[in-house]
Amino acid sequence: MGADHPECTQRLQAINDRLVSTGLFDLLRHYEAPAVTHEQLLRVHDEAYLRHIKALAPSEGRVMLDPDTWMNTHTLKAAEHAAGAAVLATDLVMAGDVNNAFCAVRPPGHHAEHNRAMGFCFYNNVAVAAAHALERHGLQRIAIVDFDVHHGNGTEDIFLNDSRVLFCSSFQHPFYPNSPLAERNEHIIHAPLHAGDGSNEFRASIREKCLPALEKFAPEMIFISAGFDAHVEDELSSLQLVDDDYAWVTETIMDLAARHARGRIVSVLEGGYHLDALARSAMVHIKALMQGPTL
Repeated sequence: MGADHPECTQRLQAINDRLVSTGLFDLLRHYEAPAVTHEQLLRVHDEAYLRHIKALAPSEGRVMLDPDTWMNTHTLKAAEHAAGAAVLATDLVMAGDVNNAFCAVRPPGHHAEHNRAMGFCFYNNVAVAAAHALERHGLQRIAIVDFDVHHGNGTEDIFLNDSRVLFCSSFQHPFYPNSPLAERNEHIIHAPLHAGDGSNEFRASIREKCLPALEKFAPEMIFISAGFDAHVEDELSSLQLVDDDYAWVTETIMDLAARHARGRIVSVLEGGYHLDALARSAMVHIKALMQGPTL
């Protein structure tokens, strides 16, 4: 998206380098992400929007969709494969080929609404995957847990009226994208945090607001919008989370998945812009996924 933009190619390289240096890289199965299909995108995005964003794709240089979101000649191809990775991960987990999956993808997706790109996001990767689980695999209860520092407005927009999807979101508030929060909706659970909040407040919000709703809903599969930008070292937020918070929340979700969802989890990378903090946080998240539930 241009020089000095936080959503940069070095993000994925930082995660890979950390996995290599800790010895985890060779213990993982690796898959090349296919491109998402038009049919899969249509489950969560409008046809008119898909035509519009393709028409905007430049043959050279960049175009600005909003002050934060730029598209170059390769952006849509990357976005197609980011969403396709989440679909493939869903198929692999549902088939029992893998226990769970982490999709190291960019661009992120959780700000993309059914008819709008924003916040570095073009296609809503986690929503595409969740819709695929519902429609292709016939599941009836899907949970999406989003712990990015920014509210996942796009995911909420897409599933606002779909009671088959429980959306639980922890985020700094008020903060970007400053979208109105759904009220009196039993399958939209908000766990907002204030600037300066850290581990204690984050864990309490998950325990008190998200876990009771998740236990009652008893999801058949859990998707994670894994944003690591609430880290104390990340300059894009004012929260104070540390590496261990991401291990804890992953273990918590895994225990829930073991009780209700046969352990089925697909995690999709969202934010995280301090490269070292991102790499460490993603590493402990992946390590927790590898180790299994603590039950």
